Amino acid sequence: MRYIIIGAGAIGATIGGRLAESGSEVVLVARGAHAEALRAHGLRLTTADGERVHHLPVVGGPAELGELRPDDVLLLTVKTQDALAALEAWADAEVSGGGTAAQRLPLLCGQNGVESERLALRRFARVYGVCVWLPATFLEPGVVSALCAPLTGILHIGKAAGGADAPARRIAADLEKAGFAAPVVEDVMRWKHAKLLGNLGNAIQATTGPEPEPAKAALLLRAIREAQAAFAAAGIPWASEAEQSAARDGKVEAPAGEVRGGSSWQSLARGTGSVEADYLNGEIVLLGRLHGVATPVNDTLRHAANIFAREGLPPGAMSVADLTALADEAVARA
Repeated sequence: MRYIIIGAGAIGATIGGRLAESGSEVVLVARGAHAEALRAHGLRLTTADGERVHHLPVVGGPAELGELRPDDVLLLTVKTQDALAALEAWADAEVSGGGTAAQRLPLLCGQNGVESERLALRRFARVYGVCVWLPATFLEPGVVSALCAPLTGILHIGKAAGGADAPARRIAADLEKAGFAAPVVEDVMRWKHAKLLGNLGNAIQATTGPEPEPAKAALLLRAIREAQAAFAAAGIPWASEAEQSAARDGKVEAPAGEVRGGSSWQSLARGTGSVEADYLNGEIVLLGRLHGVATPVNDTLRHAANIFAREGLPPGAMSVADLTALADEAVARA
């Protein structure tokens, strides 16, 4: 199989680089200064094993690859706010022997949140969810680090509509060979909804900084409680904390003392102009509005993170006291 990594950022480049190390054929899809750096100097990937440079094919889109192969696997790792454009760009790409990528090829959605699978299922026939537990950093073009050990990450895989199949198991085998745990599960979206609960704190990190503080933990807990109430009202199950701990404890450990900004913090640090808050905290706001559950804390976090992105504010420029005060005001109005 050939893996086409659509969005070679922190997650995509780590997975792509590790797959290449283990002998898989990999193509990276990137744009702008990052694509230029990858083409000129290769992917500089640092893991717990050290730094390596991978000189891999880099394209900006399907036209540069030409006709796709029947054994291609599309791994979508752009942020959710960029997923629709990527899906539309790749859906109609022709596959050797007839048909299009949307008709014939497996597409794996490796984003935070749960919206990309829904977007993909409108266009692609073979969609898989990937619950990504892979702390990684991408701040400089061409340079990515993922320092956890003994495994680089954990990637639960399953059919987005439910179930598991032989292609998922073949892909999982390649990922496990590359240094990941890749459990194949019948209920991958249950795992992704559980991961979403933790990702509600991305907006807190982005606006107030990644350093742990009791006030940040307290604000996140309020956002999680809103989310759990919304999930319950919508009849959405999620993996328990015990299940998640059993899956990852002792398997994906960060270096001692490391304080790492999450994906939204990194987006602000790179000045991308957007964050994924509409598909993290905004997912909870959507569910709340559909099912009659108040979600003022999540709406506050969503709104604040988007202002930071839109106005180009530096990550961590707000105090947690000010952010909490905004949430308190929103709760009082709800």
